[in-house]
Amino acid sequence: MASVLSKKQKKREKYTLSDLKTLGNQLLSSRAHVNNLPLLLTFVSPSSPPQHVLETILSLQSFFTIDLPSKPSIHSKTDPELIYRTWLRSKFDDFVKSLIDILTSSTCEETLREVVLDTIMELVKLGNSGRFNSAVYHRFIHSIVGSTMSVTFLLDLLESKYFKYIDVRYFTYISLEKITKTLEAKDISDNRTASADEDSKSHSKESIELSIHKIHHILAHIPPLEVLEEKSDYEMWIGSGFSSKESDRKDHSELPDAEDKQCKTEQSNNNVSPVKMAKKMKLKFTKAWISFLRLPLPLDVYKEVLVNLHQAVIPHLSNPIMLCDFLTRSYDIGGVISVMALSSLFVLMTQHGLEYPNFYEKLYALLVPSIFMAKHRAKFFQLLDSCMKSPLLPAYLAAAFAKKLSRLSLSVPPSGALVIIALIHNLLRRHPSINCLVHWENDDGTARDDSRASEPGDEAEDSGKHADLYSRKLGIDHFNNEESDPARSNAMRSSLWEIDTLRHHYCPPVSRFVLSLETDLTVRAKTTEIAVDDFSSGSYATIFREEMGRRVKQVPVAFYKATPTSLFSGSEFVGWTFKGKESEGEETGTIISEEDDHNSAKRQRIGSS
Repeated sequence: MASVLSKKQKKREKYTLSDLKTLGNQLLSSRAHVNNLPLLLTFVSPSSPPQHVLETILSLQSFFTIDLPSKPSIHSKTDPELIYRTWLRSKFDDFVKSLIDILTSSTCEETLREVVLDTIMELVKLGNSGRFNSAVYHRFIHSIVGSTMSVTFLLDLLESKYFKYIDVRYFTYISLEKITKTLEAKDISDNRTASADEDSKSHSKESIELSIHKIHHILAHIPPLEVLEEKSDYEMWIGSGFSSKESDRKDHSELPDAEDKQCKTEQSNNNVSPVKMAKKMKLKFTKAWISFLRLPLPLDVYKEVLVNLHQAVIPHLSNPIMLCDFLTRSYDIGGVISVMALSSLFVLMTQHGLEYPNFYEKLYALLVPSIFMAKHRAKFFQLLDSCMKSPLLPAYLAAAFAKKLSRLSLSVPPSGALVIIALIHNLLRRHPSINCLVHWENDDGTARDDSRASEPGDEAEDSGKHADLYSRKLGIDHFNNEESDPARSNAMRSSLWEIDTLRHHYCPPVSRFVLSLETDLTVRAKTTEIAVDDFSSGSYATIFREEMGRRVKQVPVAFYKATPTSLFSGSEFVGWTFKGKESEGEETGTIISEEDDHNSAKRQRIGSS
């Protein structure tokens, strides 16, 4: 094989740039020089000089653009014209393959690859009797996705130059759907092959993940569909629409069965109304995305998809409920994946009628201290506040969320405590039935104090008197913080004593903000909801910045009429005596008090023991 390649290389070196121009002109001038075609094809290679490749591409593109689309009526399979056309079609396929090899080669310059990309798109435009050549375009997209090298440059070119055309987007979705189905079948077959080599398995997994990254890059960079729906006329890469029915019937009779079937299923009418065009695009968009989401997505792609799904995908799907399985499966995973899936799942529930019975149970399980450090915590808290707005929520559920948040306030940063106070404020205002968590009363009308632990003597004294009235002990919180089911957490038998401790919080904004809960929130006319958005993105830096910019009317100051001569004055320490050097030869500044003797004796006892 190496000797054959070296012979071809030496043969190509004999031709100069002027020789290639002569061969190209001869090929274009007469069919008698058609044997120049195989020779010119050998120069379309990554190993050829860029000038030779460029000159050859220009000649072959002109030749195939003129000669290939003309397809006269052929009645006999032994007709020389049919044989010539079949041979010409095979050479055209070789030409496309060579162009794709240059595109996916790491040795070629970016300028040459851009020219090759434009050539392929011109063949897509003119190489199929005026219709969109979906077969060539599919080979091109498939080669990009399956390439092992970085094709970011090509994808950027495709996005900037060709994704503005509606038919290019349409057939891109079709190609990506086919590729994803192939990858899905390949992944299933690899999983079933238990006896396969581990190295081959890992290599296959890496290649699939690389292809998935490229598919996601293409899907994410196709412009949104709502921009298209605002236009009455769509900009097409092929000027006259997808295709016409009459030309399809004429040309399909001369194509092979497989290509004929493909063209019939993928080509559309010439004059398609904007409404029908939008429906067709939405259908292909849906199929491409649903097929993509069935693949084993790498973790980075998985997270990026979940973040953008509710804005970039769901509004453009023909049937958003089709995402139900993917989102519920993601929501059940737990952790940050569940947080990121919450936005899209909430959209399906509120706007598209999705029923998910375990939604609040899973949401309750996400309330852990680590959520206050998560990257997407701001969106999570906003959605949490939105999910608790419904007045139809049962009291036990609202109480469970309020109590869970209250318990978390003991272990979260100050910024998290501010969010918790805002959420509990809104919960108490929306659900008056849980205001009993703020102030419990015993049967005799006195306030129940769960913050004071009962003493053994008191309990024994009152056991006979209150045995029938109380089955619980004073000072015990009946809330089960470890219970994952909010219905079994006993939140209604508890109180929000944790919020009362925030009055003495070390952070001034927290201790000030918690005073908002002292008002009677059941009077809705005199109170308003707190915007959780104002606190959901908080951190130590934001709290410090706000405190530094806060105007304070009264501040503690130290003012001395005369320069002080000592650090402490006698009036500041009543009962203490300060002696200098002259008194009894002790060191300067020694402090003697009535408690010194007692403390020194105590130290001696500890040292001797």
